[in-house]
Amino acid sequence: MGYQKIKVAIDGKVATITLSDPATLNAAGLELVVELAEAFGKLASGDDGVRAVILTGEGRGFCSGANLSGGGPAARPNQADGRPDAGSALESHYNPFVTVMRDFPMPIVTAINGVAAGVGCSLALMGDIVVAAESAYFLQAFRRIGLVPDGGSTYLLPRLIGRARAMEMTLLGERVPAAKALEWGLINRVAPDAALIAEARALAENLADGPSSLALIRRLMWQSLDNAWAEQLRAERETQKIAGKTDDFVEGVKAFLEKRPARFAGN
Repeated sequence: MGYQKIKVAIDGKVATITLSDPATLNAAGLELVVELAEAFGKLASGDDGVRAVILTGEGRGFCSGANLSGGGPAARPNQADGRPDAGSALESHYNPFVTVMRDFPMPIVTAINGVAAGVGCSLALMGDIVVAAESAYFLQAFRRIGLVPDGGSTYLLPRLIGRARAMEMTLLGERVPAAKALEWGLINRVAPDAALIAEARALAENLADGPSSLALIRRLMWQSLDNAWAEQLRAERETQKIAGKTDDFVEGVKAFLEKRPARFAGN
């Protein structure tokens, strides 16, 4: 499909998806989310040779949140009581898409420029590696409009930074600058503004050159957030069986014995 709200560029084994509606600071309206789901779905097949994805924003911000002027969760058809169902779009579009990101079969690097607010904050934190520009900030803005955090925020935040800080972010609705986000463990790295994409690209290339087991690792890490101890041990055992049958495992052991860098092919 032809994209109106995002851009997709493939360079070697890395795809860069750019939220591209700078006039709204890349507000995540329904059209943008539909296009993101389409782009991630196509890349998931691996037909383009892509093995890692960068998600970033165009212009002065990563994503300002849902588009309240139209096409966002709060702009849904009126119900019998005459008021909109602000959760309808979550059920139909936003929740399925963040689940696509969680279940994606290759590593995702999110490169955060400027604001990551509301559901934009959720999209930012769905990255396996989150790199923020020095000027970036994260904002749970929902309290300002009388709504609750969504896009998986109430799941992600307590697990990333603990209940106390998650409560602070969501109840007070204050900006969390990149430096504090790094200190809290909300993100992985901070880069100078001008070096953000280069830093994200270097990380994505490193991941793209890695073994196919990286996809299995990210899946295990997501599972661990919900599994009990015994369940996670079983998951490790079953996943190790899969990893041990790959060509990359054969190459990794061979490279180790020959004392040389491994040349993984991703299979």
